[in-house]
Amino acid sequence: MHRPSVARRSSISTAVIDYPWTKTKEDVAAFYNVEETKGLSEERVKRDLERYGPNELPAEEGKPLWKLILEQFDDLLVKILLAAASISFVLALFEEHKEEDSLVAAFVEPLVILLILIANAAVGVWQERNAESAIEALKEYEPEIAKVVRQNRPGQIQRIKARELVPGDIVEVAVGDKVPADIRITTIYSTTLRVDQSLLTGESVSVIKHTDPVPDPRAVNQDKKNILFSGTNIATGKCRGVVIGTGLNTEIGKIRSEMAEAEEEKTPLQQKLDEFGEQLSKVISIICVAVWAINIGHFNDPVHGGSWLRGAIYYFKIAVALAVAAIPEGLPAVITTCLALGTRRMAKKNAIVRSLPSVETLGCTSVICSDKTGTLTTNQMSVHRMFICSKGDGNDLQLDQFEITGSTYEPKGDVLFNGAKFNCSDRSGLVELAECAALCNDSSLDYNETKKVFEKVGEATETALTVLVEKMNVFNTDKSRLSPHELAMASNTIIRQKYRKEFTLEFSRDRKSMSAYVTTATKGSSGSNPPSAKMFVKGAPESVIDRCTHIRCGTQKLPMTPQIKQEIMKLVQQYGTGRDTLRCLALGTIDNPPRREDMDLEESKKFGSYETNITFVGVVGMLDPPRAEVVDAIARCRDAGIRVIMITGDNKNTAEAICRRIGIFKENQNTRGKAFSGREFDDLTTEEQSEACRHAKMFARVDPAHKSKIVEYLQSHGEITAMTGDGVNDAPALKKAEIGIAMGSGTAVAKTASEMISDPRKRAAIVDSDNGNKNSTVVKIIGNNIIKFNTFENKILISCCVANIVTTRYRGRNHKVDAVFVRTVKDIKIREEEMLNEEKLQRLNATA
Repeated sequence: MHRPSVARRSSISTAVIDYPWTKTKEDVAAFYNVEETKGLSEERVKRDLERYGPNELPAEEGKPLWKLILEQFDDLLVKILLAAASISFVLALFEEHKEEDSLVAAFVEPLVILLILIANAAVGVWQERNAESAIEALKEYEPEIAKVVRQNRPGQIQRIKARELVPGDIVEVAVGDKVPADIRITTIYSTTLRVDQSLLTGESVSVIKHTDPVPDPRAVNQDKKNILFSGTNIATGKCRGVVIGTGLNTEIGKIRSEMAEAEEEKTPLQQKLDEFGEQLSKVISIICVAVWAINIGHFNDPVHGGSWLRGAIYYFKIAVALAVAAIPEGLPAVITTCLALGTRRMAKKNAIVRSLPSVETLGCTSVICSDKTGTLTTNQMSVHRMFICSKGDGNDLQLDQFEITGSTYEPKGDVLFNGAKFNCSDRSGLVELAECAALCNDSSLDYNETKKVFEKVGEATETALTVLVEKMNVFNTDKSRLSPHELAMASNTIIRQKYRKEFTLEFSRDRKSMSAYVTTATKGSSGSNPPSAKMFVKGAPESVIDRCTHIRCGTQKLPMTPQIKQEIMKLVQQYGTGRDTLRCLALGTIDNPPRREDMDLEESKKFGSYETNITFVGVVGMLDPPRAEVVDAIARCRDAGIRVIMITGDNKNTAEAICRRIGIFKENQNTRGKAFSGREFDDLTTEEQSEACRHAKMFARVDPAHKSKIVEYLQSHGEITAMTGDGVNDAPALKKAEIGIAMGSGTAVAKTASEMISDPRKRAAIVDSDNGNKNSTVVKIIGNNIIKFNTFENKILISCCVANIVTTRYRGRNHKVDAVFVRTVKDIKIREEEMLNEEKLQRLNATA
């Protein structure tokens, strides 16, 4: 192999490798000038640490206190109040005061206004200084320790601080470890390497990794099967690899950068208040000038001592007093109170509001962009359908299909045959299928006493099989008196006591299956017989069925023919396409497996030769099911004129199937121009992408950057966008949307990037708040109260103007106390109106 020159090595060792997933592991090692068994030298590590910086996400740069204080006054209404108080204060300084009481009274008004503004600013500064940061929440995914190979101890594993990693380091990770940086895998020491990267990609099951190049420069993160991403977790296996990205150069670092760059959009309420402030300032300015100008003829009145200048100053003060009286200084308090009322009502519907203005924004929403996994679906794999052979004669088969109810890990549900509840113990084929599902399985089910829910322990796919065994209950176990902890594994425990699992042949990519070697002891009249061995096999249907020599049909064991294989695969294809798009697994047994001593368990390449002469038992089809309340929620959104868009990292076929199940697409609707994969979206021009966002209802196989871009396009079309999600990959879009809604079961990053947190089991809380768009109950209450307050303030402004003109006409002089009197009378009047309308408002709330 060609080796680069010394000069070339020196230059490329400090560069960033392009498309590392497309390169061979040898090319990546050569690029960084590192050997897997030796690692980097201490000198190079020190040099690269200075060049690239530590392997950590930088802390969010906090705003200085003076800047936070100034930001509290960056509001037009506040500026108007501040200007009015300043002018009143200046005029009070130059006004002649004959008595000490009048001197104090002159300064009361500007001082009160200033105190209110200072108190408001103090509260705002305190809230911002104590606000949780989504960027800081990302740091919880940074491990403290990394295991590396370095030249000071060749071949030995050293434990160092993860922040000391540099590109080119050789890192080792194993089951349970958190990946400390972005790593190109070079060697896998276990049969299978599975990684849980759901926080980054939203995938509901762990991903099988390998070392082979992925020949696609445009591959999304889900397809980069030879890359470990920083912050993800090793589910099973052990490997080594070369660090290709640290700190902000990792995929999670890119999310951090996107979140830092995302500018928070003003809510519709904030925009309306800005418009109101602008209009109010213009109206007040015009009226004040008009009032001052109308009184020009009174500037020389004797009451002013015959001084034109004193009269001009006097009426200028009257105009300023009128401006202060007209400014709705109570509006912020009224809005806060109204929004707090909405927040209380939302809390009763299991939605926690983190930002008060978001309550009103939700009622104005025109588009809801929703993640799929964990948001629209339960993120709990469940077996939905299965089939076995009940009768067979030659090539004629009777394949019986069963449906399974339940959409979570709760081990409760029914097995249905032709729509009726079925007793699985009546079919020997179902008993054998349950045994295979329980034994060819390394996962289990547990009951969380704190959360009062059943949770998986291990792989999601295998947990789905565990739950299936409990629902099948093939031994008719009485579970009525069992505690939740006992209920979790009751039927599985019986099967696992019947057989003894000797060892497991782990899954491998070449044979696409795994198997469990079990023994059982049977007793005869002469005593105990030697244990009889059996193997249970589970894997991809095309791989397992291809190695099947027989098929179990009831109590018979019939030869497998090409015609039978074709018929089985035809049904499997139906399960995996169309509306269902189920993930299928074939289950089988080997009745006469090789002797244990004849099997080489250290060489995984030989496992395929042991899994032969398989007897086909059945096929199960599973999916991450939609939440029970989602269909109704989406229907209500559609009736309210709100478009729901699914944005997911899952593949396009699966996403479309879920969209049809939950009502985003109709059963036979043509999705052309309405459904796009991330790659299809990237292939469009900027104008075409913008137009696509006008009509699209689904985006699949996308990266976090896609989600933010889609939200940005929707905002450019004038849409009020709500984004729902639960993963780290959703955080940039949650922050960019007008309102971000995180699921209660989501990551801390998603929650802190959002304005609202919703109970995922009661997703209808969002729709209840948004039902009928601006006709929703919460928005009606907020809107009615704010409108009443503005009406009240407008009456004051008009009344003050009338009082000023009338007193000038008939008294020749007016007083600032007139405005105070008008405000007091109107305050009593508005309270009287509130009492009269209270019954009407209660009826409105009851019917909404």
